[in-house]
Amino acid sequence: MITTNIPLSQLEPNRGQVEGLPKNPRILRDERFKALKKSIEDDPEMLELRELLVYPTEGGQYVVIGGNMRLRVLQDLKAETAPCKVIPAETPVEKLKAYATKDNVGFGDWDWDALANEWDGEQLADWGLDIPIGQDFSDKNKEVDTDAFADESTIKLVYTLSDYEKVRAALSKVAATPEQAVYKLLDL
Repeated sequence: MITTNIPLSQLEPNRGQVEGLPKNPRILRDERFKALKKSIEDDPEMLELRELLVYPTEGGQYVVIGGNMRLRVLQDLKAETAPCKVIPAETPVEKLKAYATKDNVGFGDWDWDALANEWDGEQLADWGLDIPIGQDFSDKNKEVDTDAFADESTIKLVYTLSDYEKVRAALSKVAATPEQAVYKLLDL
């Protein structure tokens, strides 16, 4: 696949218009939208490195499979075109679902100790990384004694996808991980 610039007028956010592909489940709140907008304004060449993934539909239009939030920012910036990779029309819908999800999954965890000691915190925040304030991560990346797991229990909470995003966002304002946030909120 090659990258091609496509007029924004031909790009549509994923609202569920491709049969079998649910609408884009990602949301972007005001502060995160502003951070992404600033990121694109500061380093527009990143769009060439991380282009939109689009799927052709009728009438020369394309549905954005990966990059719906970037599309929103580009529309807000009044851009005329966006760099895109066009997914072949014969791609099965299950693959489209996988692409849409995998484009937004954050594999791995941050090494908070390395970030605190080797990176500039202001730059990281400026680049859109949510940095927990006042947390001690000095032992976050050390080996874990798995023998102690026998003394732990699990509580499972089930949410709709949109509620899940809201809960995650709210918990991230309290602490670095959802577990730490719940612990803190329960005042334990």
